[in-house]
Amino acid sequence: MKRNKEFDIIVWGASGFTGRLVVAYLFQNYGVNDDLKWAMAGRNKQKLNQVRLEVADNSVPIIIADCNDEVSLKEMIIRTKVICTTVGPYAIYGSKLVSSCVNHGTDYCDLSGEVQWMRKMIDQHHETAKINGVKIVHTCGFDSIPSDMGVYFTQRESLAQTGQLANKIQMRVAGIRGGISGGTYASLTKVMEQSFHDKEVYKVLTNPYGLNPKEKFEGDDVRDLNSIKYDEVSKSWIGPFVMAGINTKVVRRSNALSGYIYGKDFRYDEATISGKGLKGRIKGYLTALLLLIMTAKPGSFLKKIANKILPKPGEGPAKEQREKGFYNLKFYTTLQDGSRALGKVTGDMDPGYGSTSKMLGEAAVCLAKDNLSNVSGVLTPSIAMGDFLLKRLENRAGLSFSFNKI
Repeated sequence: MKRNKEFDIIVWGASGFTGRLVVAYLFQNYGVNDDLKWAMAGRNKQKLNQVRLEVADNSVPIIIADCNDEVSLKEMIIRTKVICTTVGPYAIYGSKLVSSCVNHGTDYCDLSGEVQWMRKMIDQHHETAKINGVKIVHTCGFDSIPSDMGVYFTQRESLAQTGQLANKIQMRVAGIRGGISGGTYASLTKVMEQSFHDKEVYKVLTNPYGLNPKEKFEGDDVRDLNSIKYDEVSKSWIGPFVMAGINTKVVRRSNALSGYIYGKDFRYDEATISGKGLKGRIKGYLTALLLLIMTAKPGSFLKKIANKILPKPGEGPAKEQREKGFYNLKFYTTLQDGSRALGKVTGDMDPGYGSTSKMLGEAAVCLAKDNLSNVSGVLTPSIAMGDFLLKRLENRAGLSFSFNKI
């Protein structure tokens, strides 16, 4: 078990839109200073006080620190078992925080989907984090917990129910309601900016194994889908899934970090189901067009359109809209003997805000309170938390997982 600290969790960035949702979630579900001791932190005391007044109460401690002030970061970090951060783009605001957590023995979780920055954190900190017994866990929101834990669950149930692992899983987004978050779009924009100016960043983004350990960069997986095509596995037209470039790399890193528990020949891909017939095909092209606009060259006409129509960091939907959101992910599974199965993951709120804030909150509690294995380093959610996180997601975070032979 983890050594005693003043706090189990500090929520860093608590005055931001998603940070505020995490604070509300923890307060409503765990209270404060009973079984779970936690605090909210940020740079601006006035904003933090306002958030505390609106979604919690004065029993929640407030901590002031600055992401550019390493002394204040250290003073915050040494007080807690886990730092839970919503402050992105992480390539701008996250590096010193990760470094301080690694150096001072504090576990860490975030919502980063910034592949180029995660690659940097892996290269700089994985070995030291292993030595220091620290878990650094990126992608603890919609990207990439449903994908990573969905594959983990599907493989676990496949082995338990059939005695076989899957050698191929094809995730298809079968239904979704809820827009992209302003923070996610800002992070995506930062990723694209860096990829246009740095060939090494571009290589990481386009390599299917871009997050794998460096000695395990090779395999037969191909680049993520960027066109519209008819999909035999779902019997529908499919198009690109905006999160695939993050999720697929996280799943492959999980496999590599586990010593290839899914097998060295395991293959994984993701796409969005647009529907059947001509209507489905047209919808697929519209989805692809939106992705094209979102990932357009910085400063281009298309990028200017995206910046006008997509939310800014700190912006997000009202509570009613968050609660009406959902997602339905299907994991079409091919077993080692060629037979088929279907895994499924659903979430009960909009993916970018409502569900994400619950997943991140539970990941932080899992790191702080559950008797996890001593595996350490820059990890994925399934490698860091496994069955413990799966249980929390099902029991508390509104996710459901199922598996059936076809």
